[in-house]
Amino acid sequence: MTIKDTPEEWEIRASETPFVGKKTSVRADDVVMPNGAVARRDYQVHPGSVAVLAVDDQDRVLVIRQYRHPVRHKLWEIPAGLLDIPGENPLHAAQRELYEEAHVKAEDWRVLTDVYTTPGGCDEAVRIFLARDLSEADGQRFEVEDEEADMELARIPVDDLVRGVLAGDLHNNCLVVGVLSLVAARGGEGLDALRPAEAPWPARPFEA
Repeated sequence: MTIKDTPEEWEIRASETPFVGKKTSVRADDVVMPNGAVARRDYQVHPGSVAVLAVDDQDRVLVIRQYRHPVRHKLWEIPAGLLDIPGENPLHAAQRELYEEAHVKAEDWRVLTDVYTTPGGCDEAVRIFLARDLSEADGQRFEVEDEEADMELARIPVDDLVRGVLAGDLHNNCLVVGVLSLVAARGGEGLDALRPAEAPWPARPFEA
């Protein structure tokens, strides 16, 4: 038996968008269930995101501490950002986020994993990249604002992050998935067996 997610779309009898925000919206669909009944499903419509697990030559991950108002926490995270432009190449977006949030560039890029963050209530898809061979970026630092103006930047050993995840001290989805995927890849076929940075992404198709 092959364990693989497969695309499928059930019939929608009616749909409306009761809220439209700056970057996301809320959609309400009347979906036909397998028994013929119709059920309302409300969910957030999201453009998609990219995240970067950047690992330096001392096996430390570049992390950012940022306030997240919905959960009333300052979370340790990896650099990440929205796919602001429809059809945008996710690698280019990831490179931009690493530069803007950490003023760092990387020479080696791979796809670490692709996830739906909360598929029961949001259609957000995230591609998490592995970035290696890091160096300081050229040019001026990006001008930050709002929550980003309060960000802290650190480099934390991979093993420390794994312990934090398993102890329940670290909660950011991309950090948790990224770090554990890194450890799993190392224990499996190795990092060089990961998908190339330009690998297709059916959840958010893009131009190479």
